[in-house]
Amino acid sequence: MKITLAKTAGFCFGVDRAVNMVEKLLSEGKKVCTLGEIIHNRQLVESLKARGVRIVSSPNEALPDETLVIRSHGVARSVYEAAASRGVEVADATCPFVSKIHKIVSAAEGTVLIAGDPNHQEVLGIIGHTKTEYFVFEDEEQLKNLIENHQDLSNKSITVVSQTTFNKEIFEKCKNFLKKVYTNVVIFDTICSATSDRQEEAATLAANSDAMVVIGGKHSSNTAKLVDVCSKYCGNTVFTETKDGLDLSRLENCELIGVVAGASTPAGIIKEVILTMEEILQPVEQAEEKEAVRKSFEEMTDEEAFEESLNSLNSDQKVKGEVLAVKPTEILVDIGRGLTGYIPADEYSYDSNIDLTEAVKVGDVLDLIIMRTNDQEGTAMLSKRRYDAIAGWDKVVAAKESGEIITGTVTDVIKGGVMAATSGARIFIPASQATATRGEALEDLKGKEVSFRIIEIGRGRRAVGSIRSVLREQRKEQVSKLWETMAVGDKMNGVVKSITGYGAFVDIGGVDGMVHISELSWQRIKHPSEVVSVGDEIEVYIKALDAEKKKISLGYKKADENPWTVLTQNYAEGSVVNVTIVSMTAYGAFARIIPGIDGLIHISQIANKHVAKPQDELTIGQEVEAKIVSIDLDKKRVSLSIRALLPEEEAPAAEEAVEAPAEEAAAEATEATDAE
Repeated sequence: MKITLAKTAGFCFGVDRAVNMVEKLLSEGKKVCTLGEIIHNRQLVESLKARGVRIVSSPNEALPDETLVIRSHGVARSVYEAAASRGVEVADATCPFVSKIHKIVSAAEGTVLIAGDPNHQEVLGIIGHTKTEYFVFEDEEQLKNLIENHQDLSNKSITVVSQTTFNKEIFEKCKNFLKKVYTNVVIFDTICSATSDRQEEAATLAANSDAMVVIGGKHSSNTAKLVDVCSKYCGNTVFTETKDGLDLSRLENCELIGVVAGASTPAGIIKEVILTMEEILQPVEQAEEKEAVRKSFEEMTDEEAFEESLNSLNSDQKVKGEVLAVKPTEILVDIGRGLTGYIPADEYSYDSNIDLTEAVKVGDVLDLIIMRTNDQEGTAMLSKRRYDAIAGWDKVVAAKESGEIITGTVTDVIKGGVMAATSGARIFIPASQATATRGEALEDLKGKEVSFRIIEIGRGRRAVGSIRSVLREQRKEQVSKLWETMAVGDKMNGVVKSITGYGAFVDIGGVDGMVHISELSWQRIKHPSEVVSVGDEIEVYIKALDAEKKKISLGYKKADENPWTVLTQNYAEGSVVNVTIVSMTAYGAFARIIPGIDGLIHISQIANKHVAKPQDELTIGQEVEAKIVSIDLDKKRVSLSIRALLPEEEAPAAEEAVEAPAEEAAAEATEATDAE
């Protein structure tokens, strides 16, 4: 069975921003109340309640010493006005994508059409920002009925927006219909890119899976959309809030299981559900392992039956032999009986990879068993491994009684597990007991020395061992020691274990920490996979520790790679630089100075003549020479000028203002950056 977790599973940007805002306020010692549940996840909401966060239904319920957090869904304009009239301190966690819709409908004239759930808080908030007539529709059929009942819409300007979590496929159908009916319609595609990406990935995953598991809150709109999308492509779609609600019976016979999660589903819940699903594999694995153990205990081979008979050896069959010569395939020994003794390579050790020429040297004295003699040829075939097996068995039995950890070498990978040799005895280790976690390749163990406990003894010198119990104990000790010694600022090496849309989980030695997407790169990235991959070994540093919740926040990007550090070290105000035009607005153009830093060339600084719009002089991708006019490290802004490099006599006498418009431009650029 294979379980595939969608890359986009878990917190989206807006939800992560809202939760972090509450966490930051709490860490600052502030009292917090949220206008409704901060996200549609009961478990996280209950966790915040336990930390003193209250849920209120209006600003009037906020206490004088509380900070009111407006959740990512956004609220009507009247809510801000009510809070301001009472002097309530507000922390606005409205998702930038939702804020964009508020601006659109607030500026709209004529009629506003909103695609979404009329009872959803996001839609109610959008309605609260409209200043004109509006209608809400949930699908193409409702839209057609609306148009049929309001023939006068054809004479009005129409603005169309959608709830950020609206079904993309349905919205496309509605858009196409509107374009056929009206020529006076302006349609804004306001479905959040993360939402559309999540739905597209869910559809692809569902089409290639035997079953789909959707994890999220029952009242989460975007999670409900995922259920709809997955159900369309995969009939066996299971919806659950947590591991406790997972219907395992529907997944038992599935080979390929896809997992998606709503934008308000914490990573911890996703991991718990996946671990629970992995337990589905256990009955199959256990059956295979039990059968392997049964055969190991009950169905002895001829060779093993012979070894069993060796328990009653007489003293004449046990001899000591001095090594006379060592060959790659056998060892010649003197056993003092007028016979030339030889030990075949496979009778020296259970380890088929052993090099006799390195393991044995002339003059060594070995304890051996006479397997058979040939009086005519004057030879005797001897076995060291069988002698060791008899001597080592007592040690194995004693280890089972005491719980002692013993070591051995993995000699073979067989169906259901691996075989390990210790002190001449062979120990069967089931697959479920061979590695720290399920799914690890057993082949990687072959030839390696491992530590294990004996957990079962059978007849015929048969035993079952467990490597996993030792590894778990070692990991527990390692984790305990790690929590005692690690501190904020420590640099550590780790391995990327999993990736979500909002960050990467890194194992730093038995403990998983999370590197938020904003901590992976100084440049804006859309997904952590642009920087790291599962299995990557990376150096991280500890940003924050929560010993009580066992939560570690990690950083990855290096301080000396900070673009602003690079800029200040290599460039100064007045420097002339080659830059690349990357975007344009009505008030100027943004140019890439170095990766991670764009400077603004205000429209008044593009040329030594009047410029109506930046596109008249510049194009995206064009490389130009510009002067750094100012660097504001506090506000992270750089102002550039092409005009400053042009002949002075050609420049107009009157100087145009730069700073005020640049402030406005930078503010909008910052908002756009936050939205990304």
